[in-house]
Amino acid sequence: MRKPQPFPYRYAYPHPAVTTDVILFTIKDAQLQILLIRRAQPPMQGSWALPGGFLNIDESLEDCANRELQEETGISGVHLEQLYTFGRPDRDPRERVISVAHYGLAPSDKLSPTPASDAQDVNWHPINDLPELAFDHADIVNLAHRRLVKKLDDASTAFQLIHPEFTLSELQAVFEIILNKRLDKRNFRRRMLDMELLEETGKSFSNGNHRPAKIYRSKNPERVVILK
Repeated sequence: MRKPQPFPYRYAYPHPAVTTDVILFTIKDAQLQILLIRRAQPPMQGSWALPGGFLNIDESLEDCANRELQEETGISGVHLEQLYTFGRPDRDPRERVISVAHYGLAPSDKLSPTPASDAQDVNWHPINDLPELAFDHADIVNLAHRRLVKKLDDASTAFQLIHPEFTLSELQAVFEIILNKRLDKRNFRRRMLDMELLEETGKSFSNGNHRPAKIYRSKNPERVVILK
């Protein structure tokens, strides 16, 4: 029996196209960075942009975001969260396009971006030194950055940007890079340990003549704990 086609109806009024765009954060070279592609096709051919593309008619938003990230950068398996919907009428010169942006976090050494699909190039860029971006992607990045800073109130966010085992100094560096400010070392350590988020691994790290630093891991990286 012939399989029915999805969404066979047609309407008299126009329908906007829908895309997804992905902001992928990492910490690289002691800086907060995002992954950008260089567009291989018009419009704005040659410009840097967020990975993303058009939603298929039978595809969920989450599947589209993951597919476009994999097709354009070769990266898969990163947990993505929906950020916001961008729908300014003139945001895309081709047609009326609404974009549902998603964002994710991952340690850079677990990712090997490779340009593919309609991407000429793909590379990490420091959040504080971005090139001019295509479409309204600068607005999307700005909102994603603000969301990340706010989300840092949930301590588990930092664990997504660090190795499973780390020193307290390395964990503090993640917070300082995202917040773009220095934190008091003693207060930070006391707060982390008092919240009972971490457990010792029994290992230590020695750096020169300094006392060896204990190595910790998160007791439960997925547990949501709001920092006070």
